[in-house]
Amino acid sequence: MKQALLALTTLLATGSAAPAQDVASFYAGKTIRLVVGVDVGSGYDVNARLLARHMGAHIPGNPAFIVQNQPGAGSVTMTSQLYASGPFDGTTIGAAFAGMPTIPLLQPGGSRFDPTKLIWLGNTNRETHVTYVWHTAPVQSLAEARTRELIMGAQAPGSSQVDFPLVADALLGFKFKIVAGYQSTSKINLALESGEVQGTIAAWTTLKTLSSAWLADRKIKIIAQWALRPNSELPDIPNVLDVAKTDDERDALRLVMARLDIGRPFFLPPNVPPDRVAALRAAFDATMQDPDYRAEADKLKVDVDPLTGAELAALVAQVAQTPAETVARVRAALEHK
Repeated sequence: MKQALLALTTLLATGSAAPAQDVASFYAGKTIRLVVGVDVGSGYDVNARLLARHMGAHIPGNPAFIVQNQPGAGSVTMTSQLYASGPFDGTTIGAAFAGMPTIPLLQPGGSRFDPTKLIWLGNTNRETHVTYVWHTAPVQSLAEARTRELIMGAQAPGSSQVDFPLVADALLGFKFKIVAGYQSTSKINLALESGEVQGTIAAWTTLKTLSSAWLADRKIKIIAQWALRPNSELPDIPNVLDVAKTDDERDALRLVMARLDIGRPFFLPPNVPPDRVAALRAAFDATMQDPDYRAEADKLKVDVDPLTGAELAALVAQVAQTPAETVARVRAALEHK
């Protein structure tokens, strides 16, 4: 009897230890590729590189990280490639625009992936986005943007820089004129400084990271915030969500602004082995609490307000179930030029 119990105890102990050991053995000596669907120098890129410097220490086997940029079509190019071609072994992580999970709903012909089948590791922060203008721009308030044209620099459809002003124009009567095609917010800022465009939209954390000197010197003025909840750092800046007058308008804005809670998302392609998924999710969560990560984020002015992989997956699933009439309303607004 004692021998049987000993054998059972040994089996249980071996069974519980084996997966962790297998994960450590797999990752030992390997390099994880973190692919950023936005250009070098953007706020997303700064955020992804920060994660890459710290996450490996929390993964069994302590793999190295390498960051590669693959901008294009609002992170659709990168996401579609990982979704279809992997690799599916847990050695590649995607870092995408927050708007990426809404693209199959809002641009159904423009994507080749199902966001509910991606494996979500989590996000590093939920966001507030802001509209800011150059200090000499003809529009210096949100109210004026309803009566005078404001030329807005933007990246690609699927980014807040394109989608937010298009919906605001169609539903709320603003006069934002979008000039798309820039590869990053930093390049839009160069166009802003030269007078090529007059304003843009960026995450508040991106603005603090890339343009703190402009804020201090009042070279730019924030005229609006896009927030699903009030941002305590922007108490006097009007929220576009508050401009909506009807439930239909508010529902449409909440759909297009769902990306604010999606934030700075990280994912794996489908079919990664479950033990590696569990290890990477645990490592992501541990990194979010790592004092060294937090200290460097504070130094870079990168906000940290994370969701776990399970929480982010639930949010993406909820967005995917948005009522058809609301999706149609937003899709029509995005097609309004």
